[in-house]
Amino acid sequence: MISNLRKAVRLPQPRTRGVDLSHPARSPLGTAVVNCAVYVDGVRQDGNHPADVAIRRVRESGSGFVWIGLHEPSEKEFAGIVELFGLHPLAVEDAVHAHQRPKLERYDDSLFTVFKTVRYVEHDRLTDTSEVVETGEIMVFTGTDFVITVRHGGHGSLGPLREQLESVPEQLALGPSSVLHAVADLVVDDYLDVTAAVSIDIDDVESEVFSVRGSGGAGRIYQLKRELLELKRAVAPLDRPMQELATQPMAQVDPRIKTYFRDVADHLDRVTEQITAFDELLNSILQAHLAQVTVAQNEDMRRISAWVAILAVPTMACGVYGMNFDYMPERHWTFGYPLVMTVIVTLCWVIHRGFKRNGWL
Repeated sequence: MISNLRKAVRLPQPRTRGVDLSHPARSPLGTAVVNCAVYVDGVRQDGNHPADVAIRRVRESGSGFVWIGLHEPSEKEFAGIVELFGLHPLAVEDAVHAHQRPKLERYDDSLFTVFKTVRYVEHDRLTDTSEVVETGEIMVFTGTDFVITVRHGGHGSLGPLREQLESVPEQLALGPSSVLHAVADLVVDDYLDVTAAVSIDIDDVESEVFSVRGSGGAGRIYQLKRELLELKRAVAPLDRPMQELATQPMAQVDPRIKTYFRDVADHLDRVTEQITAFDELLNSILQAHLAQVTVAQNEDMRRISAWVAILAVPTMACGVYGMNFDYMPERHWTFGYPLVMTVIVTLCWVIHRGFKRNGWL
């Protein structure tokens, strides 16, 4: 029954992005509630019921679960669902106000999981102020007969994921934890996509730094490091929750899905390793850029010093003969001026040739 689990939760490339929340088929229950559906044996039941009707239907029948999806609910919009499902006040506060670190909290009869979603921001050319990574959040309340997803941000829609899961009923038949796994897998897959895109930006900066022109600016490198830090803040804290879901027994998680949580954790480790490698590479690129700047400044100083040394010869000679003394050597000699000019030019040529031979010019 679970042989197609990975196939079910991995969306084909390219993934469908964005869902119109104003569409009646997507938001039939209000501005915050995107969807509310009952699933029995992995099959979505007909009808769009309010949350209280849906959960009563499930508990009276003793089978299936309710999946409620919300987008940036207010406290007032969320209050009814909180009371209906008995959600913990601390978790509810985090879900409404967002801006949380990835984490997993266990309460009496439910799990509360926070995921940081990321999206790569397309740009024609990386600048000192380019936004590379945009973050959002998905919170998941998981119980024995319900799963509630709360999304914050303009990306990371779960509409395509819901449709994908509904096409494979044996996946949803495993219960609410199958949705939790699917969300985790989708979020981590997006991490992989973003790191692949960021690597292209890093390659571009590296190529510019080591090009003949050497135009790679430190500002762009620092900007990439800032965006990489934001990505790291989204990825790194999720490691512990994934390990707990993969290894520790939980009443809300079907034991048959734990193997697949381990697979998600492995992918997350891969992303973490890539981010660490990217950070080290950017440090090396920055050091190389600063070394190039230092070398270029030294070369400029050598050229300036060489020309100053060359110009010192005529400056000295002109300074001596510009002192207007009455008795000076060769002042009244016919060939005095041509001789002095010849000596100046010759000395300047000899010094210039010496600097040129030594690579200073």
